[in-house]
Amino acid sequence: MVELEQKKICGLQEKVFSFYKNSKRTFPWRETTDRYAVLVSEVMLQQTQAERVVEKYHAWLERFPDISSLASASLKEVLFYWSGLGYNARGQRLYRCAKVIDSEYAGVVPSEPEKLIDLPGIGIYSSRSIPIFADNLDIATVDTNIRRILIHELGLVETAGSAEFLSAAEAVLPRGKSRDWHNALMDYGALYLTGEKTGIRPLTRQSKFKGSTRWYRGRIVKDLIGVNMMLLEELTERYGKRIVDVLDQLEEEGLVERFSAGATGTCYRIPD
Repeated sequence: MVELEQKKICGLQEKVFSFYKNSKRTFPWRETTDRYAVLVSEVMLQQTQAERVVEKYHAWLERFPDISSLASASLKEVLFYWSGLGYNARGQRLYRCAKVIDSEYAGVVPSEPEKLIDLPGIGIYSSRSIPIFADNLDIATVDTNIRRILIHELGLVETAGSAEFLSAAEAVLPRGKSRDWHNALMDYGALYLTGEKTGIRPLTRQSKFKGSTRWYRGRIVKDLIGVNMMLLEELTERYGKRIVDVLDQLEEEGLVERFSAGATGTCYRIPD
């Protein structure tokens, strides 16, 4: 049984690395081991296609080349450079993350998963992927692509828990090659062993975008980035009364702030 399992593991490694050798994708974040640059790419790549991230990634690093430059910027400028990636809260959390790193870690992104996971916007996956890609740390992590590969190639059931998937990912990790292995898995899953090909569905599926709360959130933030403020009346004329709840949500998260302009009425803006 152990021999069979080892053969299966070696077979998977050979298959994935062979595909990677012939079909690997080239991205700017794969050309650096700077932990801050990797952090930026990992947050940008959450729920966004890699090809869409490239231009934004270059522009971001040109304007915010390190933690201190990002931490000292205004939220409005941060959201301006984030615009187009969707999920503005991710950009806001990256901004907050930079502030914590600047104040608590002297501007140096930590390399330890247990420290990274305590930072704003960093979950289990990113806390492990950042040191994998920046430091070639011998640990595993699991995203949608890797989960699908483990199900299809190793026979894990789709309903298995996250601990079981992570344990399997650790078992197939080739030691000393963590960075290349995870890049290879990403490409194998994204280009060859796709969800369409396997019929394996992701854990979560995005709902229709246009007209959704997420659509309204993005439109409102984009509108406010370009101006000093907007009247509530103007916003409701543009988007309807349902955006009042959306504005309340954005205000609670700190993405917008409400203030009174006297007789003019209630206004909204991006906080400084």
